[in-house]
Amino acid sequence: MSSNNKNLHLTVQERIIIEKGIENGSTKAAAIALTIGKDKSTVGKEIKKHRELVHKSSYKINCANMKNCSHNHVCDNCADFKPFTCNRRDRSPGACNGCSKYTHCRYDKYRYKADFSHKKYREDLVDSRTGINMSYEECKAMADIIVPLIKAEHSPYHIVTNHPELNISEKTLYNYIENGIFREFGLLDIDLRIKTKRKITKKASNKYKKREDKKYLNGRTYDDFINYTAENKNLSVVEMDTVYNNGSTCPFMQTFKFLDYSFMFIVYQEEKTAKSMAEGVDLLEKILGEDLFSEEVAIIKTDRGNEFCDAEEFEKEENESRRTRIFYCDPMTSGQKGSLENNHKEIRYICPKENDLNDLGLNSQEKANLIVSHINSQSKEHLKGKSPLEVMEFMNPALYQKFKDLGIERINKDNIVLKPYLLKD
Repeated sequence: MSSNNKNLHLTVQERIIIEKGIENGSTKAAAIALTIGKDKSTVGKEIKKHRELVHKSSYKINCANMKNCSHNHVCDNCADFKPFTCNRRDRSPGACNGCSKYTHCRYDKYRYKADFSHKKYREDLVDSRTGINMSYEECKAMADIIVPLIKAEHSPYHIVTNHPELNISEKTLYNYIENGIFREFGLLDIDLRIKTKRKITKKASNKYKKREDKKYLNGRTYDDFINYTAENKNLSVVEMDTVYNNGSTCPFMQTFKFLDYSFMFIVYQEEKTAKSMAEGVDLLEKILGEDLFSEEVAIIKTDRGNEFCDAEEFEKEENESRRTRIFYCDPMTSGQKGSLENNHKEIRYICPKENDLNDLGLNSQEKANLIVSHINSQSKEHLKGKSPLEVMEFMNPALYQKFKDLGIERINKDNIVLKPYLLKD
């Protein structure tokens, strides 16, 4: 094919060629990419992004020693664990189509199908172009500048010229006004000083949808977590998440689960933003101290919520060293941090859904510490009848003392309360 085709989107015919190439065991570079006139990286990304998981291994972790396992397939902390890799599936061509071992293989299997891939591509393309490329808060901040000036008879050209922080063109501002983007802030297109005689663009969806930048996932996916922990054994893992009852109003709970002790910690938050979540990790480091933090929070595992997207701020790399490593679970797979999710059920005994958390009494870090004290004082079957606080005190007295100094204390077993009235003064 012509080299002019190199920067165009893939067509359904090209995807059919990719599918046939995979079935024939062709390599991404020498055969498939060359045939359709694309770069090999384009073909590789296409296959990896749009291939379909058609068979999920029945085992929790894919281990290369699974067939000869002598540990009853209990993979956690297994000395013989070795991540399973498949050159055909994971490297080139990148899917299981046409594999001679496909029928008998018991590991995760992926197929690339041209029709499915093209449909998914079209859905992604439409979705990426739907809505306004900004958050509601960004739109309001923009409206605070624009609306008064338009009302004062300023022209759009004058506004964008004298307010470069808006970072939009005159045409974009006209489009926003004509499509009613600032309607709820009191601005209509009839407020324009001069109604321009030009073709109005297709009416935009009045939906605030900030385009996602997923570069932060590079090297930080769940597969990367599996590979990293396989190469770096005995590192302490902490799971992180948020708990809230209303996604737009505070308070919020930033939760941490120290897996080595089954201990959960809560940071009280008034904002659910990337900045506030990074500050929550900063607070945890301040509580523990740099040395204890780097030892006990060597790895943070979380989901892909927008509030956790600032990976670099979580890791804070200085002098080629990071204070921690953060990894992200796959979408819609809460089981990949299931230990923390189970603790959230206990939080819900105290803070039931559909209740205002402020009305329940959650209004400070001290109240968050109270929740932590009661939940972590419970006897746990998997801890042989001990509580997380007892286990921590025995295994790591220094860490236990740090949380005790913060106000987290062991509660007498008969005095533990997991009811909403716990937070009442």
